[in-house]
Amino acid sequence: MRAVFLLLLLLTAQVSSSQNKKSTTQPATPEAPAGEQDDVVKLRSDLIVLSVTVMDENGKYAHKLKAKDFSISEDSAPQTLNSFAAEEAPFAAAILVDMSGSMSYKFSMVRAAAAAFVEQIRDDDQVAVYGFNDKVKLFQDFTNVRDINDNIWDAEAKQSTKLYDCLDEALEALAKRPEKRRAVLLISDGCDTMSQKSSFDSVMKKALAVGVNVYCIDLIDSSDLNGTSDVAMALRRGRMEMQRFAEQSGARYINSPQGDKLNEAFTGIVEELRNQYTLTFYSTNEKRDGRYRKLMITTANPKLSVRSRRGYFAAKN
Repeated sequence: MRAVFLLLLLLTAQVSSSQNKKSTTQPATPEAPAGEQDDVVKLRSDLIVLSVTVMDENGKYAHKLKAKDFSISEDSAPQTLNSFAAEEAPFAAAILVDMSGSMSYKFSMVRAAAAAFVEQIRDDDQVAVYGFNDKVKLFQDFTNVRDINDNIWDAEAKQSTKLYDCLDEALEALAKRPEKRRAVLLISDGCDTMSQKSSFDSVMKKALAVGVNVYCIDLIDSSDLNGTSDVAMALRRGRMEMQRFAEQSGARYINSPQGDKLNEAFTGIVEELRNQYTLTFYSTNEKRDGRYRKLMITTANPKLSVRSRRGYFAAKN
């Protein structure tokens, strides 16, 4: 019995020694840190959503296109379409109304046009209304109610212009919306004069990252752009920035100094949002370097014109 016990002890010691030797000569591969594991997951979930407007040679919306009719490239590298939707889809839109002092005699026209826009939405569309001067005010959160909160009718045009801060707040809200088609309707007759937390570059970057079309309705009187005064130069900057917001985000810039095109513009934007195609893809570039990536969307028919956001900024570790 004692001999058996000694034999068992000897065998146990040999097994333990063998395991220790194996763990010394063949170390197990360490697990990736939690942060790196999360990055791998995020890389595979970076879905790029594109709202695409396609017009024919007569300036009409081009319908009945299929997924195979579209080609996407990112920094000249072909991308594979992940999903495609051609049917009318619900949209979320934020109306941003300039309420600075210079808007006093135009304010009633803007409010009326905003009300007309809201009256055209469908049950599954969502619209919010913001106002901005020296403060940013949310008059009405996202709703499908075809009416505007009475508070906006009591607002007064005064003070200066926190345009960037208002746009930033609206983009943050739209980023949380489930709708794939998202837009901002920015109505202004000037330029930013006192935003504190945002800049033109920061809100442009955010608009492209979120995939929001920024439609800009410019009410600046062209005669005010002449000369070399600080006011004229500021207004020229404001017009240029509104043009860039629209162009880069795949939306439209509308010039209406007297406000006479407001109703037409709002009606046209509703129609455009309902006639867009929604395309998605996963980028083949897995670098999370925060760099700008240029997008190109084309169709097989060279007579068709395509408008969408021109690029986006990659996520950054």
